[in-house]
Amino acid sequence: MNAGVWLSLLLLLLVLWGLSSFRRSRSQRRHRRYQRQADRTLVRLPQLRDDAARLVYLRKINPYVFEEMLLTAFARQGYRIKRNVSYSGDGGIDGQVWINDQRWLIQAKRYASCIQSSHVRDFGELVRHECCRGFFVHTGRTGEVSREALFAAPEITLISGNRLLKLLSGDTGWQSREK
Repeated sequence: MNAGVWLSLLLLLLVLWGLSSFRRSRSQRRHRRYQRQADRTLVRLPQLRDDAARLVYLRKINPYVFEEMLLTAFARQGYRIKRNVSYSGDGGIDGQVWINDQRWLIQAKRYASCIQSSHVRDFGELVRHECCRGFFVHTGRTGEVSREALFAAPEITLISGNRLLKLLSGDTGWQSREK
């Protein structure tokens, strides 16, 4: 190969590396921005008038900020967490937390109405495939069909309503064993 071809290949590699680096840094900036918004939201939440207002507020925030809030809340309680590199294409895992050396997957859903039982079943399959436990965290209501799906997946722990608010406030009472 002549020098011109080598130079063209080198230039192409540098451009590709630069684009990759730009995408990574943009993604990292976005993650940091959502983490800052999650921090601000965690400060704002206790200032709202009551638990009903807090849940309504949580249903309206950016879904990625909601994910970051959960991970931040776990981290503030001293648990080791793992954030995803990207928010989409995460395979149903919105984050991970280790509690007593046990890995837990986190599935976060901002619902205004009832959760979908198919989401619970899919998450149950994922948790079984990963050989670990999981937290299904949501802001909506848990209908009867979804409760049945949760009952069929004992490796999943539901966090919603007052239990969710306790987690986000730093109250360790969220850890009660009820589904």
